[in-house]
Amino acid sequence: MSKEPLNQPRGGETEKITINLGPIDLGQIDLLVEEGFYSNRTDLIRTAIRNQLSVHAPVVKDTVTRRELVLGLQHFSKQDLEAARAANQRLRIQVLGLASIATDVSPELALATIDSILVRGALHASPALKAALADRIR
Repeated sequence: MSKEPLNQPRGGETEKITINLGPIDLGQIDLLVEEGFYSNRTDLIRTAIRNQLSVHAPVVKDTVTRRELVLGLQHFSKQDLEAARAANQRLRIQVLGLASIATDVSPELALATIDSILVRGALHASPALKAALADRIR
């Protein structure tokens, strides 16, 4: 199981979200873009989100510690899960960031080794794995 700090997304490691804004907020954003404060709407929204995350950083840090979350990237390979099965271990995956399960992991192996998955961020796994583990993903 690899654990890597993930403070800023690297190329291609972003998730798309959709938000709804009122016309006045959207107009103000467009005005700031037109005036050159931001390169585009996305730039302003990312900046605003990062500023708010910075304001709340102590709360996030305390919560990560209290909930025993892995902060960043945690990848589970087929070998990781086979080792857990051989040791008769059941995994509780708890990640703030990105959790990924290798594409060569079978649903049977995942069901035999993964007790629960809690991800605040993104979970990358095959559709077959997500379907098999659906009742264990929170």
